[in-house]
Amino acid sequence: MFTEVVILEIAKVAEELKVERAALLAVAEVESGGKVFARVDAQNLPLIRFEGHYFDRRLAGARRNRARAEGLASPKAGGIANPSTQEARWAMLERATAIDRRAALESTSWGIGQVMGAHWDWLGYASVDDLVAEARSGAAGQARLMARFISRAGLRPALRAHDWPAFARGYNGAGYKANGYHTKMAEAYRRFAAMDLGGRAPVAYARATILHTLPASAPDVKAARRDGLRGFARLAEWLGALPARRSAPAPDADRGQDGNALLDRSR
Repeated sequence: MFTEVVILEIAKVAEELKVERAALLAVAEVESGGKVFARVDAQNLPLIRFEGHYFDRRLAGARRNRARAEGLASPKAGGIANPSTQEARWAMLERATAIDRRAALESTSWGIGQVMGAHWDWLGYASVDDLVAEARSGAAGQARLMARFISRAGLRPALRAHDWPAFARGYNGAGYKANGYHTKMAEAYRRFAAMDLGGRAPVAYARATILHTLPASAPDVKAARRDGLRGFARLAEWLGALPARRSAPAPDADRGQDGNALLDRSR
């Protein structure tokens, strides 16, 4: 699951995109499995997936023959299996870049939004290298990359309406039902919306406010503290059932609305 810092960074991008924080977080979690980086050769690298059929289409002649012979390219979607570990996927990408660097980067999906490098021009990047640099820059950069795709593909209305089948169709393709993207996003949205307490405060701010001010005797508080954000989701549901919900205090005036001050205090 995403850390609180990552949640805040994605939430900020959601505000820039003018969509609900919980909605963008739901998409990011389903696409990434709640991870931003993989540790590869002592580096934090973005999650990737190499698509051999994309690579095949971008090659010709001797390069295509070499890529096919090395098990890196196939004319059929799914013809080249991705390794199960990110370390092995990065090794596969390195082998592909030795054949054709640009084609290899374009044939890879990048970051928490799993956006294909091939979209770099359509998304307004100067080159595929610029798209990759955005993905490698951190959680905020990966969220911006995902947001660019959502905006460019005209998917903001579906995201704002929580029309998950329509959104998944546009984001993941016509076969979205086979992988249950729409149902996974709906479930992730439900959890993040509960954490966000109706959108009044960032997750870390709300968590610090609720978990550290309610008495320890309140239902689920001890378990929530122990289980972190998952526990907080359960606690938020419990709070929602109360006749009157405790109000969160105003954010620190010197820190604005991002909740960083309370995040630091909650550690």
